[in-house]
Amino acid sequence: MLTLLAFIVALGVLIAVHEYGHYRVAVACGIKVLKFSIGFGRPLYTWRLKGKPTEFAIGMLPLGGYVKMLDEREAPVDPAERHLAFNTQPLKYRAAVVAAGPVANLLLAVVLYSIVNWSGLQEPKAILASPVPGSIADRAGLRGEEFVQQAAFDGESLEVVRSFEDLRWRLTQGALTGRDVRLAVSRDRQADQSVDAPARDVLLKLSELNASDADAQLFQKIGILGPWTQPVIGEVMAGSVAEKAGLRAGDVVRRIGDTVIVDGQQLRETIRGSTSGSKAAVLKPQNWQITRVGRTLDFPVSPEVRQEGKLVVGRIGAYVGASPQFVTVRYGVFEGLWQGMVRTWDVSVLTLKMMGKMVIGQASLKNLSGPLTIADYAGKSASLGWSAYLVFLALISVSLGVLNLLPLPVLDGGHLMYYLWEAVTGRSVSDAWMDRLQRGGVAVLLCMMSVALFNDVTRLFG
Repeated sequence: MLTLLAFIVALGVLIAVHEYGHYRVAVACGIKVLKFSIGFGRPLYTWRLKGKPTEFAIGMLPLGGYVKMLDEREAPVDPAERHLAFNTQPLKYRAAVVAAGPVANLLLAVVLYSIVNWSGLQEPKAILASPVPGSIADRAGLRGEEFVQQAAFDGESLEVVRSFEDLRWRLTQGALTGRDVRLAVSRDRQADQSVDAPARDVLLKLSELNASDADAQLFQKIGILGPWTQPVIGEVMAGSVAEKAGLRAGDVVRRIGDTVIVDGQQLRETIRGSTSGSKAAVLKPQNWQITRVGRTLDFPVSPEVRQEGKLVVGRIGAYVGASPQFVTVRYGVFEGLWQGMVRTWDVSVLTLKMMGKMVIGQASLKNLSGPLTIADYAGKSASLGWSAYLVFLALISVSLGVLNLLPLPVLDGGHLMYYLWEAVTGRSVSDAWMDRLQRGGVAVLLCMMSVALFNDVTRLFG
């Protein structure tokens, strides 16, 4: 229910803002707007504002919207109102009306990011978990528990890293654009950003990845999967391997055999990977060294072998790992607004670059997402709180704005392309060419929607 509600609210807000951008600029340019609709199909509810010619409506199908303006190309226009028709307006007015929708979505993203920046967001502290063996982070010399103080693309000035999500975003940008990232890290995971703690430089050679997908495998290759968590035993199941071995909730695991345990993620992976292809129900005892209330103790633990799909993994019957350390990321009024603009710009540029790479085959079409994935993420972000939901809305708003600016004839960017032709040649696109381009644009858009829907089904049900 939460997923459906969050999805409907997201669609309603994003569509309303987009169409309001068209509507507001059209009215400002003196164009008569006949209808403003959120959704298509039979109207569920209609109303008019006193003294205004526009009919407002909410349609049955909430997958889009439209603003219908007085236009001689669509219906006969009273000569007395010809000056109010869209098609009779100067080129600059028509271009402004068309561009206003995508621009409104980008401005909405700036506002949403700014609100989150001003109110503050609880995010994991930028303390690194142990890297994936053989990964870029591992080869760069990271070992886990390092606190990332600053980061930058190679060749640029270092900037303060406020949280793990801040670091993750920079790594995503670097990986997808083929740019190396330089980190200034401290071994003191308790270090405060306001303290000038000793730091060393680490270069992550992300340019070696040739990344085409922004998925879990990308961060597996980078080697930074999540923030550091304490390798502690949580709730122990009754009758489980952990209980029989003598483990208790609160025990901190320091070593398993010859492997020094740094964090919860490594502890989980060590337990899961302890099978070594074994088919036995219970594995040979491992020597676990733990800390309990200041005392160091040793226990023999024999993980159970479990089948998970095609994988054979080890289990001990206890929750493993604690929550990461969190930090409140909050900005002042002007800094928060500036950071909102910067994030909107960065996401827009990255979106355009990924679309360009998909067109020339350098990025996978798996990066396209459709309504099912959007609905899934809407529900997940809403369950995390209103700040996470606003960040989700901002991301989708940027994507909608950028998508509509693409030079496809059925989109706003396509109409801007027509106006560019008109500005250069002094004449509008002929009706015959307009019809051909519209048909081609519809075909391309349908292909994109089909691929996105296929990706949705594959992700959610594959």
